[in-house]
Amino acid sequence: MNSGEFRRRGKEMVDFVADYLEGIEGRQVYPDVEPGYLRPLIPTSAPEEPDTFEDILNDVEKIIMPGVTHWHSPYFFAYFPTANSYPALLADILCGAIGCIGFFLGPNPARPKLGGGV
Repeated sequence: MNSGEFRRRGKEMVDFVADYLEGIEGRQVYPDVEPGYLRPLIPTSAPEEPDTFEDILNDVEKIIMPGVTHWHSPYFFAYFPTANSYPALLADILCGAIGCIGFFLGPNPARPKLGGGV
């Protein structure tokens, strides 16, 4: 994946996530699947050729989502949802891109100082 495709697919992923969050009310909060449901639905070996991005998103919707507890649903009361705002999701993209571990000041002075000031 080059930067051009990353930009295009990133926009598609943002649309996927926005659609998911806008429609989360209509999803069953807790999955109605048995443990191990996923094993027969996924290949036992990696494909020879990569799947298309569209196929991956379709698989997420058809195969993964049925086994997901939708914590950000307005009908889920077990935990208080965190970091589920659109600004928080954008911040996750930035954090992933920077990819630093900021446990202490030495290798990454901005991280611990930023965390302490927020």
